Amino acid sequence: MPAPLISVVRWCCVHDQSSLLYMWIVSCKLDFWGIWFVRDLRWWSSETVAVVTGGNRGIGFETARQLAEHGLTVILTSRESSTGLEAANVLKELGLSVDFHQLDVLDSLSIKKLAEWIEQTYGGIDVLVNNAGVNYNIGADNSVEHAQNVVATNYYGTKKVTQSLIPLMRPSAVGARIVNVSSRLGRLNGRRNRLGDKDLREKLANLETLSEELIDRTVSTFLQQVEEGTYTSGGWPQMFTDYSVSKLAVNAFTRLMAKMLSDWPDGQKIYINCYCPGWVKTAMTGWAGNVSAEDGADTGVWLALLPDQAITGNFFAERREVNF
Repeated sequence: MPAPLISVVRWCCVHDQSSLLYMWIVSCKLDFWGIWFVRDLRWWSSETVAVVTGGNRGIGFETARQLAEHGLTVILTSRESSTGLEAANVLKELGLSVDFHQLDVLDSLSIKKLAEWIEQTYGGIDVLVNNAGVNYNIGADNSVEHAQNVVATNYYGTKKVTQSLIPLMRPSAVGARIVNVSSRLGRLNGRRNRLGDKDLREKLANLETLSEELIDRTVSTFLQQVEEGTYTSGGWPQMFTDYSVSKLAVNAFTRLMAKMLSDWPDGQKIYINCYCPGWVKTAMTGWAGNVSAEDGADTGVWLALLPDQAITGNFFAERREVNF
């Protein structure tokens, strides 16, 4: 093995960046002598600021911890101040750079206060991880009793936070990053849980016809049918229906935002992707998942820290791109 490659391997192991070694090799086209590129691999520093919503427990807490362990400054948010402060203090006791601010993604005033505080305290952010979300069904349950809250939190909450914080995302050569925690249950063309309306499916899949109005109308139609008691014949996903519809909307919104942001000039780029953490063993799954919170957060952290690569508008699971 050439000596420079050995140096790269050692660097990746020491800094826990083994996941990025593959990308370095691809981008350098196996030019083992391009050792200078290693300096650019770690594009972030302690001045890099990341916001993680719903960071007081589960995947959000793990995401905040892992980003902070990589050396970023993390703003951990949660709806309840007491639990959020407790979570942030746990990470601070580990010597990590973590701050806390209250955020209720259902409350426009709360979102505004967060944005104003960030601007006053940090001047801006570089990474946003939209993790806050809810699910009220466990096991074989498929109640839509809480559909309004599920859609409002998972979709509208993600959308409002994203739109409010984009103006605070700082220009950089490598681009700012947005990562939306989503689910395979929201895939348009999943074999077992997809939309039954083929025409709607095609409109949502086509970037030429995809729009914010179409996404909003889709979830509004679902919620109206829930209220009327007719949703079971509406062709909606059959598993965790309200959660699946909310994540379908998140996936579509991610693609739409990627298209809109793609026109931004170099130096001001924002890359946005979504990912499925898997069936994670957290309170949301009734602790019935088969994936640890640490592993569930892994792909999101990986996406947030990708090197200077224009990867945007995609869906990932286990660090692999998956079709929407």
